[in-house]
Amino acid sequence: MDLLNAIRSFIKVVEAGSIAGGARSLGISPAAVSQNLARLEGHLQVRLLSRTTRSMALTPAGTQYYERVRHIERDLALAEQAVTTPDSEPQGRLCIASTSAFGRHVLAPLIPAFSRRYPLLSIELVTTDRRVNHAREDVDVSLRIAPQLEDQLLARHIARIPFICCASPGYLQSAGVPGSPEALRDHRCLVFRYPVDGRFLRWGFMRDGLRFEAEFGSVLISDDIDALTQMALHDGGITRLAEFIVRPHLASGALVPLFEYSDSGQAYAQTEPMDIYLCLADRFAMTAKVRVFTDYLRECLGDSWQVQA
Repeated sequence: MDLLNAIRSFIKVVEAGSIAGGARSLGISPAAVSQNLARLEGHLQVRLLSRTTRSMALTPAGTQYYERVRHIERDLALAEQAVTTPDSEPQGRLCIASTSAFGRHVLAPLIPAFSRRYPLLSIELVTTDRRVNHAREDVDVSLRIAPQLEDQLLARHIARIPFICCASPGYLQSAGVPGSPEALRDHRCLVFRYPVDGRFLRWGFMRDGLRFEAEFGSVLISDDIDALTQMALHDGGITRLAEFIVRPHLASGALVPLFEYSDSGQAYAQTEPMDIYLCLADRFAMTAKVRVFTDYLRECLGDSWQVQA
């Protein structure tokens, strides 16, 4: 029996939640996966999975076995790399998942230069606002905002990016300029709906060391930040955008920042920033290829977005 292939089949079936899903992940037939599972259970003399025509679940022994073997392929690959090419540069597949806006506007422009620096890496960028399963989708590292964080992930705070409330000159001319965040209830706001659970992402502000949230009046809603940006550019209302999205539109005058100063010139209400976290499945996921990507990202983010390492 090829024990490693049998274990690989078991791991992929557990991660996919079905024999068919595991087979698709491995690129073999469901029948071959079933045979591998039967051989593994025969070898161990214990049932790992309780299977019926409609469901599949780990047995207590299967749960214990899975926890012991789920990293075996990665550990073998790391061990082989350590003894065969100890001084070589990172190589292999690097899958990076990110929120859509951060991936599109920040990571995508940075990846070509990173790829030229490490030509032996095969890089995949997944941009999505849904929850990404590191194990099931073979993701090495993900970049997430706070609402996406999950207890089982290791999260490292890597960037703090300003949010800016803004609107087009045309909208402000017709609707007036709000004097404070509290006045947003009298304006049309362009609001992001988080696709995972359908919640609005609230607009937080800080004043005199205290946090408060804006109340919305009428709203236009989208689950896509770039769509909200286009609505704002076309006089749709007031929106809140990350600095990396809004910067060129402020420079051109197409959008106007709000709530930066009071009449006296002192800070009036600071928009709560967006915190970005670099997430790993566990401490073993900090491989050489993830480490060089992390270092490169810190190098490129710039002082204004940096947080303490």
